[in-house]
Amino acid sequence: MSGKESTDNLKGTTLEIYRFMLKIGRPVGVREVQRGLNLSSPSIAVYHLSKLEDACLVKRQGSDYVINKVLLQNSVRIGRFLFPKYLFYSILAVAFLIVELTILRPATLSGDYFFFTISTAILSYIFCYETAKTWIKGIL
Repeated sequence: MSGKESTDNLKGTTLEIYRFMLKIGRPVGVREVQRGLNLSSPSIAVYHLSKLEDACLVKRQGSDYVINKVLLQNSVRIGRFLFPKYLFYSILAVAFLIVELTILRPATLSGDYFFFTISTAILSYIFCYETAKTWIKGIL
């Protein structure tokens, strides 16, 4: 499958299983996936794991499954945690805005100050919006 087709399979429970496997970071069995995600039966876990296997995102090693390909298009992995990449940009932009509003505020306000402050505020808003959208949609 191509990259686009494999990411199309990552929705709902299949995406949750893939994210669970990424967080665990080691081979997992069907029962472990079922218990970890509170699925009603092992056959549901097998179904979604086979979808991931068909998409070449996981592979089977004996009775366990391991991550074959990591798709982190919109995220950064730090240890066992996944963060949207826009989170770091939004933190930086908000920090710049705070510095502009507190430390760099001139004694007499000028048009340049307003322009740069409004530009930084718009940039902060865009990055915060993208972070929230990515987090709600799912990390991948």
